[in-house]
Amino acid sequence: MNAAIKSLATATGPKKITQERIYQFLSTRLELKGEEERLYEKILLGGPIKTRHFGLDTDEHILLQEQDQLIERFLKYSRLIATQAVRKALTRARLGAGDVGCLVINTCTGYLCPGLSSYLVEDLCLDSSVKVVDIAGMGCGAAIPNLECAARMTPADGRVALSVAVEICSATIVMGPEPDLAVSNSIFADGASAAVVARTRGNDPGRIATLLDFESLVLPKEREHLRYRSVHGKLRNTLSRRVPVIAARSCKEVVSRLLDRHKLDKRQIAFWAVHPGGSRVLERILKELELPAGTLDHSYRILRDYGNMSSPSVMFVLERIWQRNKPKRGQKCLLLSFGAGFTAFAALAEF
Repeated sequence: MNAAIKSLATATGPKKITQERIYQFLSTRLELKGEEERLYEKILLGGPIKTRHFGLDTDEHILLQEQDQLIERFLKYSRLIATQAVRKALTRARLGAGDVGCLVINTCTGYLCPGLSSYLVEDLCLDSSVKVVDIAGMGCGAAIPNLECAARMTPADGRVALSVAVEICSATIVMGPEPDLAVSNSIFADGASAAVVARTRGNDPGRIATLLDFESLVLPKEREHLRYRSVHGKLRNTLSRRVPVIAARSCKEVVSRLLDRHKLDKRQIAFWAVHPGGSRVLERILKELELPAGTLDHSYRILRDYGNMSSPSVMFVLERIWQRNKPKRGQKCLLLSFGAGFTAFAALAEF
């Protein structure tokens, strides 16, 4: 592979809300009873997530359930925060709209035709010749295959590719007594990431990380454990208790394939950027991969401060690693994500 991440930036829904405030809001506006009430209290008041960000005009809009309203909100805020992330990423790379030759964007929380690429080309004033790809239906794992797609499509003429992941998970909230709905409504949030991907040219001091290789795993037999279903025209998240187990085993397999191919040992990986799908998921991955305590601290921190933002979450972790640890040249990083399907993805990068 001949590509590198030149810059990276993130953005969140503009409304930052504490979990305590969310609990107070739901408990005063809904008739929570029995197991539903117990779950909301346990996760919102006693769970590892402290704050989340949403794309909302008012708090009450979180309860709007008409599909037309949900899609309208998805379009408004996905467009807003994706554009914010891209502009920050281009500024950090000291590039402008004219330097972009390819745009790859993924989302699973709202369907549009044309896709979000059409709106971002307009909002960012990109050239009409830009290559565009819209990826849909890949869930929380999508940022890594998006990154691979952008790396392979990076123009050879010196222009860059944009790898954009954006989710407005709050536009898929469905209220109901089922336990998996209470869990989903308590952990998911809104966010976007943008990576500027460029062809590598020698030892570029301006890059964040060189992309060395990718790996993926698809397990259709496990599909029903993690997916969206369409119920009364709305996306309804399905989240089973087996997700931590399946995610950990899937991650172990893609990691093993990738490291074996490059004749690397886990001890040679200096940093692990793992999708913060939930505290139990992270605990299981840490155990399954036999990683030292503290290895996934950045993932835990992103989970605490932002919740699970679906696909862009892993890029939030990578950004935090880059900003907080100041990695040395030559140190390796492994990106891991997993999602609907059931799927798992890994990327090997070198700072």
